[in-house]
Amino acid sequence: MRNFYEECYNILKKVPKGKVTTYKNLARALNSKAYRAVGTAMNKNPYAPKIPCHRVVNSDGKAGKFAHGTAKKVKMLRSEGVDVVDGKIDLKKFGFKFR
Repeated sequence: MRNFYEECYNILKKVPKGKVTTYKNLARALNSKAYRAVGTAMNKNPYAPKIPCHRVVNSDGKAGKFAHGTAKKVKMLRSEGVDVVDGKIDLKKFGFKFR
C-alpha cells in the first residue's frame, strides 16, 4: 500500500494552487478505481503541506473531509483563490485535468 500512497502524492504534486482535483480523478490518473484508498492516502499524507492533500475534493464538488477539519481545508482553498460556496467548489472553474 505504501507504494500506492507515494504514487498518489507524486501525481497530486501536479495540481497547482487555485485548482482542485477529485479523489476519483486522482485514482483514474493512477489507472485505478481505488477512490477510497486515495482518500486514505490523503488522510495519512506525511508531506503536507508540500503535497497539497487539501486540493482533493469529492466528485460532487463538496470540500470533503480533512485530517485538520473541513473548515481548515476550506480556509486553505480560499487562501489559494478557490471559491468555496456553501461547502462546494465549482469543478468546471477550479477543477484540474490530469494529462
